[in-house]
Order: sequence, then C-alpha cells, then structure tokens
Amino acid sequence: MSEAVERAIEALLFAAAGPLSAVDLSQRLPADADVGAALMALKARYAGRGVELACVADRWRFQTAADLAHLMTEEREEPRRLSKAAQETLAIIAYHQPVTRAEIEAVRGVQASKGTLDVLLELGLVRMRGRRRTPGRPVTYGTTDAFLEHYGLASLADLPGMAEMKAAGLLSLDLPPDFAVPDPTAVRDDEDPLDMTGEAPEFHTDFLGGDEDSSRS
Repeated sequence: MSEAVERAIEALLFAAAGPLSAVDLSQRLPADADVGAALMALKARYAGRGVELACVADRWRFQTAADLAHLMTEEREEPRRLSKAAQETLAIIAYHQPVTRAEIEAVRGVQASKGTLDVLLELGLVRMRGRRRTPGRPVTYGTTDAFLEHYGLASLADLPGMAEMKAAGLLSLDLPPDFAVPDPTAVRDDEDPLDMTGEAPEFHTDFLGGDEDSSRS
C-alpha cells in the first residue's frame, strides 16, 4: 500500500502545474493513505539525485538539485531590483502581518508610497488579506506563497529571528531590554479576511493526445 501511495504522489507532483499541499494530494488518494509518510519516503529516495523533492510554503514540488543549477543557467537581462523603500515595506509586512498602510508608515516613520505597495502587489510578493476591525475598515496586507518561494522559506516561522539578525549585523547590539521581533505567525482576531475562495490545483493537459473524434469538424 505504501509503495502504491508513493507512486501516486510521485505521478501527481510530476503532472501538477505547480506545487501541491498535503491536503491537495490527500483529496486525490484513498482515505487511508498516509500522505505524510509517503512524502518523507519520497524525499529520502530523491535526496542527492539530480531532481529532489522539496517543501516550499507548505507545498511539495520536484526541483533541480541546487548544485546542478549552473547547467540551467543562461544569460539574460537582470530583472529590476526592489528599491530600498520596497524592501523596507516588504520586511515590515512580513514581520507585522496583517498590517495596514498606516501601520507600515508608523514603523518606517515616513509616508508609504502607493506605488511601492503597487509594485509588491504586482510582483505577487504581497496580497490584501482583509480589513481591520477599526473605524474606516482599512485594508490589511500580508505576504504570499510567492514570497516564501522567492526567499526559499518553508513557512513564515523560518523568517530570521533576533539572534540571526544580530549575527548578520542587521540589528544594533544596544537594543532596549523590552525589544522583541514581531511574530508573523501569531493569530490576530481583529481582522475580517477577504473572501478568497480556493481553487483546485491545475494539472498539465496533453492536447496532442485527445479524442480523434473531437478533432473532426
């Protein structure tokens, strides 16, 4: 049974148009399938090979081994880097989410440019999460799975903590004793989420193998 589940998961991940979560996989497998154990077995089986099984943003995918990335390298125009304002805004959203525009401005100490948020939204690194239960019902912002994928994080819990940022020289060593790095995984009850209906995962379609009758006019 376990081997059959592993083969089924292997086929689903190979055919999927994007990464799949354990829930996505379990919905296409028998009710008694141990998806977690099968994923761990597949990850161990592919470890060290040219293609490895990786978990990014709580979703699973096959990807090229990091040490072979140079084989796929090609010269092309370097994409535009995020401005300092955009990087600061993204960092504030990542650690303080869900956060409103006014709260972003309060942390940065300067007025947040609408263009900066637009760039982050357009790149898919940030999304509108919901509305704060305060007068005016301001929109709240949070990071996306694309943000986790871009920075190679499995979840928000993997964001650098205080000790890591101090070691990297990103924080002063003379911080107030009550200073603490915000916890982006903390649950807040002062936000009404936007209606974001989930969509079923997409799979690649082989249009060349269709029914012969369907091609006749």
